[in-house]
Amino acid sequence: MSDVVFPRMSEADDATGIVVSWFVDSGDEVTPSTLIAEVAVDKVDAEVYPEIAGTITLLVAEEAEVPQGSVIASVTPA
Repeated sequence: MSDVVFPRMSEADDATGIVVSWFVDSGDEVTPSTLIAEVAVDKVDAEVYPEIAGTITLLVAEEAEVPQGSVIASVTPA
């Protein structure tokens, strides 16, 4: 299994961000080229891609505020 983490986009240790939108659902098959989410910190947005191919499980809701570096999804290898 591979964790998908909210990227560190701010140097502040206690910075949080928002999962703006998910482009996949739990149970979907993904690859490293699959855009799975858009996240934002302050006024900076980023796209999130999985590191491995497999079945994704979303762990946080869309619009959820989470600490940077936290696990937001997991991918089970195919």
